Amino acid sequence: MFEYTSIHILFASFAVALVFAFILYSRGNTKRSPSKSNRDRTLQGKPSNLSSAYPLKSYTQAEITSIGRYPSYSTLTGVPLPEAYHAFDIKTAKPRPYRPFRWAYHQTMAFKKLEPNWWLELESTYTTRLLQRSRLLQTHKTKIIGKHLEITDPWRVEVACKELMEMVIQFLCSRYPQYFHFDTSKYVFLNRILDKEFEVYEMDPLDFLFQNVPEDFAIMMPDEGRGGKYVFVAGIICSSIGWDLGGKIGKVLGDIHGAVPEYKDKMEMSMDRYFSKLTLDKPIQRGSWDIVVGEPLFVCPGEEFEKRRSGQDETIKEEDLTLRVDWQTLRRLPLSGAIVFNYKALFTPIKEFEDEPGLPALVEKVFMEGNKKILKYKGTWHVEHVVLPALERMKRKQVEMGIWEEGREVRTLEESPFYRGWEEKWRRQQGF
Repeated sequence: MFEYTSIHILFASFAVALVFAFILYSRGNTKRSPSKSNRDRTLQGKPSNLSSAYPLKSYTQAEITSIGRYPSYSTLTGVPLPEAYHAFDIKTAKPRPYRPFRWAYHQTMAFKKLEPNWWLELESTYTTRLLQRSRLLQTHKTKIIGKHLEITDPWRVEVACKELMEMVIQFLCSRYPQYFHFDTSKYVFLNRILDKEFEVYEMDPLDFLFQNVPEDFAIMMPDEGRGGKYVFVAGIICSSIGWDLGGKIGKVLGDIHGAVPEYKDKMEMSMDRYFSKLTLDKPIQRGSWDIVVGEPLFVCPGEEFEKRRSGQDETIKEEDLTLRVDWQTLRRLPLSGAIVFNYKALFTPIKEFEDEPGLPALVEKVFMEGNKKILKYKGTWHVEHVVLPALERMKRKQVEMGIWEEGREVRTLEESPFYRGWEEKWRRQQGF
């Protein structure tokens, strides 16, 4: 039973979105390759033939070594560094209010082009979440962080981890300069939030990521020994419900999605093809949702997980329920050729829906009329006895407030994945 979870629907729905992404990009977004003169950009003094941002080039180990430490990843990938977020205050910061609900289910535009400013998104739970994850690691180390080196070119796994670390450092220092600094002469990373310094090249890159970024990363890499299929080779997974890294690492895409209905027959080839064609300059983002009791971050498969979804607890109250959103990104790493899947778990009390125009009606529609297989996959039944009355109450209140009309057609919100007027509320909650 544990295969049918919010996190597995995260991978499954991401898989479906990627298939649609591939189709739509192929039909409507094909661009001419940049000219050779435009592609031959220099990379911090390194040979220009190694700095091509767009083609999917397979670098040799010698070429990667010649590039050296800390190259410009905005140059390598064509994805610009984020703008500095000077108004950001880690003490009051809230994540953007992602509401990735859709109606009807046949809609295909569930994915969006990644916004470079929001690849990694810090907020006020930064230190507490890092501490929570650290405690989980002490108990479940091999279930949370690890590498799989049994592939044709195991050195590429180490390259992928290193370049992911460097990309993260460049993002953090560019986006949040008031909190992060990197000394390029000593290769020391300063985290002012934690008041710590890190000699990054003296650390395992995954350990660095774990200590500084409360988000999850899964690195997928093609392996010639498995016919070029993408293998889960390294990662940090500390936000999974009903599964863990230890049970998935080393598997190919098809095996990871083994429990997904119709995946092997209808989606496996398309997914493998999409992964092989994902370019450096077109990372994507999307979200998966669940309504949960409390804020469960990490739950291993087994009795505790089975108990959580085995029935409807009559003691649960509306205030106990939260919207869990796993906001996901997918992008290619330029040197190793790997693909990194990244996501963050965000929790919002469902009471916040009350003044968010159209949200109660939309979520109610999904719960009551959505695809039954999908809803079973998500396990919504165990909370719907509390969710549905709450949504009906909030919907009636919105009609009284004049922000929703009785009988109005329910559909995906125009501002999706947000809602009308979200920025005003979001800024007000942060104090600016």
